[in-house]
Amino acid sequence: MIDKKLLSILVCPVTKGPLEYRPEQQELISWAGGLAYPIRDGIPVMLESEARQLTLDEREQHDQRKR
Repeated sequence: MIDKKLLSILVCPVTKGPLEYRPEQQELISWAGGLAYPIRDGIPVMLESEARQLTLDEREQHDQRKR
């Protein structure tokens, strides 16, 4: 679990945009950057080199939910 106050101030280091917390995957998602930052032992790893690229399916599902 991530502290809500911490989550409210974190931004994507690449885009400086907002992040979406995904507790089931233990990731912070930057939809604008197409990146998923891992959370390890309750600590967000906000390094681009540690982030994984979102799949095309993930991005399409997100876009469909926004409509």
